[in-house]
Order: sequence, then C-alpha cells, then structure tokens
Amino acid sequence: MRARAQVHGAASQADAHLFVGESFTDLVRELSVPMGFRSACVQAARWDTAVNEAVRQLGHPLPRGPGFLYLTEGLGGHALEILDRLRAATGISQWIGSVGVGVIGCGVEIVDEPALSVMVADWSQHDYRIFSGKARAPGTSELTPAGARAAHTAIVHGDPETPDMPDLIEDMSGRLASGFMVGGLSSARGGTFQIANDVLSGGLSGMVLSSDIALTTRVTQGARALPQQHRITAAEGNQILAIDGQAALDVYRAVVGETLARDWNRAARSVPIGLPLPGSDTGDYLVRDIVAIDVRSGMLAVAAAVSAGDRLVFCRRDRASASDDMQHMLRSIPTDLPAPRGALYVSCVARGAELFGAGSIEAGWIRERFGDIALTGFFAAGEISHNHLYGYTGVLTLFY
Repeated sequence: MRARAQVHGAASQADAHLFVGESFTDLVRELSVPMGFRSACVQAARWDTAVNEAVRQLGHPLPRGPGFLYLTEGLGGHALEILDRLRAATGISQWIGSVGVGVIGCGVEIVDEPALSVMVADWSQHDYRIFSGKARAPGTSELTPAGARAAHTAIVHGDPETPDMPDLIEDMSGRLASGFMVGGLSSARGGTFQIANDVLSGGLSGMVLSSDIALTTRVTQGARALPQQHRITAAEGNQILAIDGQAALDVYRAVVGETLARDWNRAARSVPIGLPLPGSDTGDYLVRDIVAIDVRSGMLAVAAAVSAGDRLVFCRRDRASASDDMQHMLRSIPTDLPAPRGALYVSCVARGAELFGAGSIEAGWIRERFGDIALTGFFAAGEISHNHLYGYTGVLTLFY
C-alpha cells in the first residue's frame, strides 16, 4: 500500500509540506490526471453576466470538482443564484467559498467592485468532504475506499463575528490527522457569509481533504517583528498593564518614538504587537492590533486575551518588510518540486493595495513565480494556517 501524506518540516514561519510516497515527484506521477485544475476571475455589474463569463473562461470539458467560489459584496446578494447557475452550467455540485471585500485570481486582485473568482479541482469524490453546521466532517479514524485517511487536512472559512473562533479552529485542527488547515474569515463592509454547498453564516465550514491530496502551504507575515522580546508583567483580559515591569504605554512610547507618539492612532496602525507562538522553531508570531490606549493609566488594549508572563514583540508594519517577507516565502518553495496544478491564496484585508499599492501586486508575484496556474482566493478578516488565526498575513496553498 502506498504511504500516506505526512506533515514535513517547517522552512519558514508556520509552513508545512505535505506529500505522499517516497518522494514528492513520485506522488505527482501517481496522481496524474489529464483534466487539470481550471480557474476564472470576472468583474461584472450583473451576477448572471459574471457567471456566464466565468463558465466561458473555465472552458469544457471541466474537471470533476469540487469548486471554489469567492464573491465580493457587489454580487453577494445573489450568492444562491450564482451557486445554482454554476451547478447547472458546470455539472459540479460540491462548492465551498466565502464573501470578501476583494477576490483574487491568476494575476488579478479585485476589491470593492462586483466580482467573483472560481476554481475547479479534479479530485476524486472520495478524497474530499464538505462540512458545515448542516453536514459533518469525516471522523479521525475514517478511511477512503483507497485506504487513505479521510480527514487529513482542511480548507476552512469562518464567521468573524463568532466569539470563540480561535477555539473552533483549535478544535477542528484536532480532528485532522495532520492538524493542518488553511483558509480565512469572511470579510465584508456589511454582513458576511460562507459557502459550503449552501450560503451560510456563523461558525466554521469548509472542506476536509484526504491524505491522497498533495499540497504545500506557506505563511507570509505583513508586519516585521522588532528584535527585542518583552515580557508582559501585568495584564487583565485583553489589557496590557505593564511590560518588563514598566507601564505598558511607557515601553510602547520608547519603541514607536516621539514622532509617532504624537498620534496614537497612527502609532497603533503602524506598530501592532506580536505574540510569539510557543514551541515554534521558526520565530513565528501572531500579529494583533492595539485597539485602545489609555494615556492616564498607561494601558494598552489588544485584540487578544493576554496574561502576565506572556512574551511579546512589537512589529513594524510597512510595505518594504511585507514585500521582502513575501518574496522570501515564494523563494522558500523548492524549485525541484513539480509545477503546482492549482493554488489558493488568502490575504488579509489590510494587505493588497492598502499595503503594496495598486496593481494586484501579490497576485502578480505569485504569477511570476508559478506562471498561469489555476488560482483563486480572497481578502479575509483573519487568515487561518495550521491551528492558528493570524492577522496581516498571506496564506498560500499549492495543490499538486
């Protein structure tokens, strides 16, 4: 029997390599499927026009599925009609996806305009299962007819208003043989939704993949951790009262400098905090916003629960450091691997044009590195990799 997929190493941040067989090349040779992945990205004011053009771009004959569907708010009100039309036009019944303030296609990012991005994979129906509050994921001991682990990795989407989302992510990770998930939280100026064979809200949904699906995933940070580590010495809930035995704001003022300290709103946008991940051998950290500053008490409130004794780093959020890290991430993917057949990229809403400038920069870099492979994705209100909820990051997943 063929060896099953395993998590392999961590080359950069929270990276994972998943592979089957004696080598990655052997796997791709075994999984040779002539149809290949297909993708399309369309901007159009009318939902039916967008779907018709997407179907035209996908071409015929199509892979057997499943499908990925990401919509901006401009088309989000017609999500059910779009889903039904795609099923009828493609013959593919299984779909996952999300609404986002922007969508991503091969070389293209479309934000705050009516648009959709779709991708169709060519996996066996036994190698994936869509789950939500209406449909359960496979159990940890369940096997596919070919003998693969049915619950090995997962692609997930979540509701940003769900208060216990980090706990849900951790729990879902524990139900997977590899513990690895990729995905993101839905984003919108108004209400959000997910797609998991229906249009849903609340909780977590997505698609569980078997160990016969080969993929590689990488995380790129959008904020660079400053060298010095600190220790939280007094905290309450999400409030940091003291750092290294001093008032939290005094330490923060010294880090940001007097110029930024004249405008605390600007300082908070430019210098968030990072919470190092325990046990990480790559220096990985979770970036969290500073959501309030009390100049009287010297308190910093952050978008995370913290405790006395926790480690902390301050981060610089700027275009140069984010660009360097993404280029490093793309270079870290070995060049001797076969060409990926498809890709999913989930980027933070605070990245894209807001961080890099106009011109679909991130999507363009991915295209430069991998060519015109099928690609889909969206801009998220939080990015998911492994068992963590990140911020300011990009999560790239390549399918082989």
